[in-house]
Amino acid sequence: MFFKKKQERRSYDRETQRPVIRSSICTGEKVAGFQDLQTGKFTDVMLLRVPGDLEEFRRLYGIGADEISTQY
Repeated sequence: MFFKKKQERRSYDRETQRPVIRSSICTGEKVAGFQDLQTGKFTDVMLLRVPGDLEEFRRLYGIGADEISTQY
């Protein structure tokens, strides 16, 4: 009755956006999202609470481990 739906793969514009993890220095909170290369605007997609959340983000968008940068 209470189960997680399997989510299909999503996409993002690889030419104008790059995947980024924003990490707070004070609280350690991490948010995964995409940064626009021209304007620098960050669009958050999901909060990363456990290490499995990062793996889920990578799987949903087809992102490799070396493609994500971290901003503080």
